[in-house]
Amino acid sequence: MSQLPIMILQTLNLQNFRNYKQRSFSFSNNTTVIIGDNGAGKSNILEAIYLLGTGKSFRAEKDEQMILYGQEFGRVSACLRRQAASEVDLEVVLTKPKRFFINKAAKKMRDFVGQLNCVLFRPEDINLVLGSPSGRRAYLDSVLEPVDREYRRCNLSYQKGLRQRNKLLERIRDGEVNRNQLLFWDNLLIKNGTIISQKREEFLSWLKLEYDPSRISPLRLNQYAREEVLAATTLVGPHRDDFRFIVQRPGKAAKDLSIYGSRGEQRMAVLGVKLGEFEFVWEKAGERPLLLLDDIFSELDHENREGIFKLIKKQQTIITTADKHLIPRNIKLDIKIINIEN
Repeated sequence: MSQLPIMILQTLNLQNFRNYKQRSFSFSNNTTVIIGDNGAGKSNILEAIYLLGTGKSFRAEKDEQMILYGQEFGRVSACLRRQAASEVDLEVVLTKPKRFFINKAAKKMRDFVGQLNCVLFRPEDINLVLGSPSGRRAYLDSVLEPVDREYRRCNLSYQKGLRQRNKLLERIRDGEVNRNQLLFWDNLLIKNGTIISQKREEFLSWLKLEYDPSRISPLRLNQYAREEVLAATTLVGPHRDDFRFIVQRPGKAAKDLSIYGSRGEQRMAVLGVKLGEFEFVWEKAGERPLLLLDDIFSELDHENREGIFKLIKKQQTIITTADKHLIPRNIKLDIKIINIEN
């Protein structure tokens, strides 16, 4: 058995969560493989863990979608153990609004997030290359908010300020108020937006991805003043950021993988990003994050599956798969198998 990680997820308890009425799971200190047919609820387990780490689902648009049909609430709880052998109990109760608890004490979401750091890799991550800028911005937030309290605070303040500024722009357009009332919100967005952009740039530089920022400043707000009033929306700022997957090979022109990349190149680029994300979260959090691999082995060739299993020797990993034969046999790991039936 390899050395224990700094933080391990020991147990997970689900009540009225997705397709689980009541179910508990315990995990290996190293690698746990969850095997089951499609639709059996494998990904629901990873979703519950991700909820404990980030306070959000990676797929539900509304919290009530995570509650077992016909039930009024759902509950997800877990026990963590850290390096000092101290145990931490985390709990999320799915009601309106969600409630968060650390060791039975009620917490605000901003104080709860980051207790359980995890990195999720699933087939849908190909949308980082092929999807919309809003999806890529959501990815940046999902990585940075749990490990950077200042980013989390600035982003929350920025989003609230953005909504207020857009409402004010609409009132200016309709002749109800004058532009002077924008000054407070301009300053708030500039202050927080500058910090958000700096931290996103740091992360994307770590990943060696090309940042396409929408900088916010008094000059740019003034430049777009007329257009913003007509559109009744803020046209500059990190809420319009993007980033790109650019490959530059010696002697060849730069290639944008979203346009010119093969499916294999796009898959490998996303894999590289997720591995870079793992190292970044480890660096920022000061402890190895939990690695969650959701049915990704069907998307990778044999060589890359072998590479993944060499990587996961160093930290706790939870894997889902519908086909146990995709797991390389020649790699010796402390593997625990959990079989899920429909």
